Amino acid sequence: MKLAFSTLGVPGLPIADVVRLAAGHGYQGVELRAHPEEAVHPGSTADERAAAVAEFTRGGVEILTVAGYARVAAEGEDVPVLEEIAALARLAHDLGAPHVRVFPGGGGQDPATADATAVRRLAAAAPYAAGLGVRLLLETHDSHRAGADAARVAGAVGHDAVGALWDVMHTWLAGEDPAASHAALAPYLGYVQVKDIASAEDTTPVALGAGVLPLAACLATPVSDGWVCWEYEKRWHPGAAELPGLLDAGRDHLLGLVAPGR
Repeated sequence: MKLAFSTLGVPGLPIADVVRLAAGHGYQGVELRAHPEEAVHPGSTADERAAAVAEFTRGGVEILTVAGYARVAAEGEDVPVLEEIAALARLAHDLGAPHVRVFPGGGGQDPATADATAVRRLAAAAPYAAGLGVRLLLETHDSHRAGADAARVAGAVGHDAVGALWDVMHTWLAGEDPAASHAALAPYLGYVQVKDIASAEDTTPVALGAGVLPLAACLATPVSDGWVCWEYEKRWHPGAAELPGLLDAGRDHLLGLVAPGR
């Protein structure tokens, strides 16, 4: 298992400091939040992108994903969404990241309509992403929070450049058993995004193992030989504990869950 953390947990932190945190606490990769608040985003210049790559290379840390906010099932015209995905794919290519995270964002639409929109857009974006060596991962989130939901879309697209990202909180909130989530997502799975929360009603982030999410059951599925990324949502919960002080214990907790003979 290779470990990463999301910069959502350290919002606005300079790239050099992000790399030092990862390397210093035993994380092999980082999921970069692609938002204008952050040091690197789709509006970053070529020099800024190159400088970020140099920092990660020096630190021996991989950029796992460009975590974008394109909503592929959202109502509206296709062109703005496709342009947003293309910009994220170019950023991922320039950074050497293999993945771009996208959201469903289908809102309260009829599920079949939301599915059709997401499939159409992802199918249109896939060849461009593939040409850049990038894979688009639809996160289990909002309108498509169950593994079965994301898998239904990825399967209908039917392109190797489109997969899924398993956010274990959302599949749990959808009432889906971890084994069922994995079974649905396995053919499309890019990696697993873990976290822990206080309760179903209070999604304030807590240290891994201190909350209610079934992390052991999620990592008992055949995913532990790939990437596992800790998404600690400090950006949305400013009162939560600071992530840097939790990184060592979080690393040890995740490694313990997949220890031989567990």
